[in-house]
Parts: sequence; C-alpha cells; structure tokens
Amino acid sequence: MAGFGKLRVAVIGAGGAGLCAARHLLSRPDTFAPPVVYEITKNIGGTWVYEDRVGCYDNGLPIHSSMYRDLRTNIPKEVMSFPDFPFAKHLPSFVHHTEVRKYLEQYCDHFRLWDHIQFGTSVASVTPVAVKGGWNGLAWNVTSNDGLDHSKSTTERFDAVMVCNGHFYDSYIPAIPGLEKFKGTLMHSHDYRSAEPLAGKSVVVLGAGLSGLDIAMELSSVNAKVILSHGQRPLTCPLPSGVQQAPPVTSVLDDGTLEFKDGERAKPEVFLFCTGYNFTFPFLDEKVGVKVQEHLVLPLYKFLIPPAYPSLFIVGICRAICPFPHFHIQSQFVLSVLDGSFLLPSREDMENDIELDIAARRARGIATRHILKLDSEQWAYNDELARLGGFQPLPCYWSNLYESNKVFRARDMLNYKNYNYTVLENMDWKVHDLHGQQLQKPLAVKKQM
Repeated sequence: MAGFGKLRVAVIGAGGAGLCAARHLLSRPDTFAPPVVYEITKNIGGTWVYEDRVGCYDNGLPIHSSMYRDLRTNIPKEVMSFPDFPFAKHLPSFVHHTEVRKYLEQYCDHFRLWDHIQFGTSVASVTPVAVKGGWNGLAWNVTSNDGLDHSKSTTERFDAVMVCNGHFYDSYIPAIPGLEKFKGTLMHSHDYRSAEPLAGKSVVVLGAGLSGLDIAMELSSVNAKVILSHGQRPLTCPLPSGVQQAPPVTSVLDDGTLEFKDGERAKPEVFLFCTGYNFTFPFLDEKVGVKVQEHLVLPLYKFLIPPAYPSLFIVGICRAICPFPHFHIQSQFVLSVLDGSFLLPSREDMENDIELDIAARRARGIATRHILKLDSEQWAYNDELARLGGFQPLPCYWSNLYESNKVFRARDMLNYKNYNYTVLENMDWKVHDLHGQQLQKPLAVKKQM
C-alpha cells in the first residue's frame, strides 16, 4: 500500500462518474484515504452543467458541456438515479437537465464530497511508477495545473487512479467525401443550444441516436424543414410534421449538394451532425498503452482495467447505458479489486478475456465502433461485476423498466416523455401515459420480471 497504510486514489473529473467514485471511496475509511478529485471547471456535474455559450470560456478553456437548453432526460428518473440516492418523489419521471444538476449537487451534499474536489484544476499527466511494496508493484504520479497558470503545477503520488473524464465533448465528425465543399452552416450537436436560430431553415440532421431525434423534434417546432439522415432501419413511429427520413449522406458534390445513399440529393442551409463524440485521454502516459481504435478503448478488462496497469481504472466509457447505476456498479467493482475482495486474473488471462469478449461480440455482428454500446447487455454486465466483486446487484425491476421505456419510446417518440412511472413497494412498477391512463407492460420485456 505504498507504505501509507490506506490506499490513496485520485479521481479525474467531478461529473456523475467521478462523484460516484468519490462517494464509494469515502464510504470505506478503513481501507481508503479520502480521495482527491480533480475538476477542470468551477462546477460539479460535468455534461449536466448547461452553458449558453459555445466554443471557449473567457480563460480560453474549451466549453465541455454538450447540454442543450430544453433537454429532458430520455430515461425515467426511477432507473436513472444512483440506487442509494433516489430523485425527489415530486418530480416527473422525465426531468429537465437543471433537475439532474441539482440532484448531483444534493448527492454531493448528502455524501459530503465538496471538500475533496479541487476545482479549476486540469490534469496534465498520469504516469505509472514502479514502487516496491506498492499495490501490484505500482504507484501513480498525477501532475495537475491550477487553472491556466501552468507555472503552478503540482505532482502527487497515488496508489490508484480512477479516470472519470467523460466523453461528451470532443465532437466526432465522420469523413464524408467532399465535406469541405458544403456551402451552408456546418455544426455538431455539441454546439447546439436551442432551435430558434434555425427557425424556418432547411436542415439535414445526420444521426438518429437520442440527441438526433430530440433535436429533429425541437427543430420541427420552429418550422424547420428537417431531413433525418441515418443508417438504422426506418423509424415506424409517427414523426413530427416537417421531419422526413433519408438514408445516410454519402458525399457532398462540387456545388455543395448532399447526396444520400439512395442517390437522392438535398441542398440544406444547415448540415447538423448528431454523430457522437471521440474518447480522449490526453493526460495518460503513452507507456500505459491505452488506445482508441474505431470508438473502442483498448485494451480494457471488463471495459475498465488495462491489464498491464491494473491500478488504473477508466470509468464510464460504455454507451447506451443507464449512466448513474452503471457508475455505481463500476465504482464498487473497482473498490473490490483494490481491497483484494476480487483477485484479478493474471495479465495474460485478462488479455485473453478481452480478446475472447471482443471476438464474441464481433461474431454476433457487432461492429467494432459499437462494442462499447452495451444497451440491453448492460444488465448482464452489471450483474457480472456485482457477482465478481461480491456486492449487491441492481434490483431486478431496473432492467425491466428501462427496456419497457425503450419500447414506449419506439412506439410514441412524440409523447413518451410525458409518461410517469411509479415503483411499487414489492419492486414492481406501473406506468401512466400523459392522460393518466395506466399502460400495459410490453410483452417482450415482461418475462424479465
């Protein structure tokens, strides 16, 4: 234990994942020294901190949040919360982003996290050091800078590092032949804040993930003419007026016209990318060997641990998940590794496990870029971590309610956020639509109860 008796853990980022990591470390004062949480901004909450401006702050630092003004959650609060800290009962199931930020501040109050966060502090480097008697023979030097004053850099030594730096800020724009010839406004959802500036305009929205769908609906409410371009199966639910679907954009022609996969063409005023984000860990020492290839972070055992450096943990990179419960499970698994209640396999066995897992996913037809998109597989993943780490899994109703919400969303994109869920005392649940009518649970997911 690097001679300190208690393990010192650095946490990078004070968004949902970093706060959850700090909460669990603080709950175990017998084994862990109070954590040091490094946060580059002046606030907790990460992506949930809405910032009206786009681009950079006055101090030159980039604006990280991709939050738009009218965003409401697309997962009901009943399964979005940390399992040990529910949202306030009076709130509707689908809450406005300001309520999520408030909720994270209340989480900080409740678990007394504020004093452990170093605000306005950017992490410059995270470097492994061989230490005799250290945890697995390792320790970590974390060098941080105070705000923009890079002359004030500090290096601290830790037994382990939990990287919780989020992944909704470095915009991913796919390589589309001829894109530089587009003559209109090119933007990414990272810089989208509200629909009004695009009122009445013709817009091609590329990507029909949740933000693409949300933004297309917002644009229709200000009479924009929207083409929702995507590579998924065509949506069958009713879409708002003014929104039509098209296959993916394959190229931009010399005169700035967009060409779709089916040969159709459009010349919109705005080309809006809802194509997701890149993973980026600029502070990680190269020798750690963590790489990003086609939106997959490699090599990570259980999507968390580089086998060669098993006291480094990259938390919260999985996509299409219930984020807060996912962090809750991952953080406890990290603690079970560090306190020895789960003995990690050998480096070689972890590397084999990673290869087999990725091969199995590819064999099921999952493209490399979607391997971290767990979606319905998150429940088995969470349960496996709980089983290995020997801690309480999520309640069974969690997956059932989440999967049912997906069915309701696919059926009724325009109204599903007005539904309200109630969790009953026996951990069953019920749901009412916007007219107060109790709805049947979808048959497809009933079996999971």
